[in-house]
Amino acid sequence: MRRALLAITGLAASTTALVVLKGSPGATQVAQNLPTAQPVNPTPQGADPSADPAAPGTDPAAGAPTPSKSADAPVSPKPGKTTARPSGTRATTKAPSAPRTTRAAPPSNRRVTGNGFENEYGYVQVQIVVSGNRIVEAVALSLPSGGESDIHSGDVRNRYDGSGGEVVQKQNANLNTVSGATETSNSYKQSLRSAIEQAF
Repeated sequence: MRRALLAITGLAASTTALVVLKGSPGATQVAQNLPTAQPVNPTPQGADPSADPAAPGTDPAAGAPTPSKSADAPVSPKPGKTTARPSGTRATTKAPSAPRTTRAAPPSNRRVTGNGFENEYGYVQVQIVVSGNRIVEAVALSLPSGGESDIHSGDVRNRYDGSGGEVVQKQNANLNTVSGATETSNSYKQSLRSAIEQAF
């Protein structure tokens, strides 16, 4: 019975104390000034977070701190892909090539045959070899033959034909007449003139 009485008395006393505290204006002011709950920082101020493996921002497996992302810190771009040259190799630069000198191909030779001309001693026809705009050779394709004509035709050939004859030297048909072979010389000049007209 005494226990019950003590319990009731204790209950009444605690209820009274609560009512008093709740009703007094000072108590509410104290309650309002109490700080709100703050998260507890396990790392003391001034301590190195890398020393504690369980501290935030550290990688316990690596044993080294990992950088923490901050809202104010700029995000660095990923490094570009670089290709490393294996050691022992050296870069070779290609030397500039020398400019090409283009030489014009030598002009091809053309053979031009003049018209044939008949005289009282026989038939005469001349062919010239032209390179570019020059006569480089003259050849009598046909000259009178037989008897004295062979001699006179040989004289005409020796004077006019070849690469060192009078035709190449003068580069035209104004040739000197071979003595004793006037008709053959004139027919040669006529055939030569027609060949030059075709060539140029």
